[in-house]
Amino acid sequence: MKDSTLQSLSSEDTFDLIGKQWMLVTAGTKDSFNTMTASWGGLGWLWNKPVAFVFIRPERYTHDFIESSDRMTLSFFSEAYRKALQFCGTRSGRKVNKIEATGLTPCVLPSGTMGFDEARLTLDCRKLFKTSMHKCNFIDQRILELWYNNNPGGSLHDVYIVEIENIFEKSN
Repeated sequence: MKDSTLQSLSSEDTFDLIGKQWMLVTAGTKDSFNTMTASWGGLGWLWNKPVAFVFIRPERYTHDFIESSDRMTLSFFSEAYRKALQFCGTRSGRKVNKIEATGLTPCVLPSGTMGFDEARLTLDCRKLFKTSMHKCNFIDQRILELWYNNNPGGSLHDVYIVEIENIFEKSN
């Protein structure tokens, strides 16, 4: 990854980018992939690498694709695609073809991972680490109560740390 590419990422407000603009987390191959909307995660520096961390519940269909792949992409879109992201976050790829329903255009990146032509920013990532959340590890139990106890049948998230190996930015 070129330093200038990393600098273009550092010009983003990552709190806004992930928490408010949302992202599509995508894993799989051209022949079989799935994507989901996420708004929990972050970007940083760990193990002398630029990294992202994302949270995925095991019952999500995309989780299966992440588990069977070494890579994933995190794609960010302009506000014009908010409805498409909302759709991808509220429908399961087990039941509906999200690509067909949203009109997004999938593309294969040089690493073989999947991105989208419409994305203004795509992080091409390689998985480095995974762990699962456990109730006993919550120091502030109010978070557990607020985000997990009101979701019967919903499990705690798996946490993935991924190395950002390439950044693709759409020029205006």
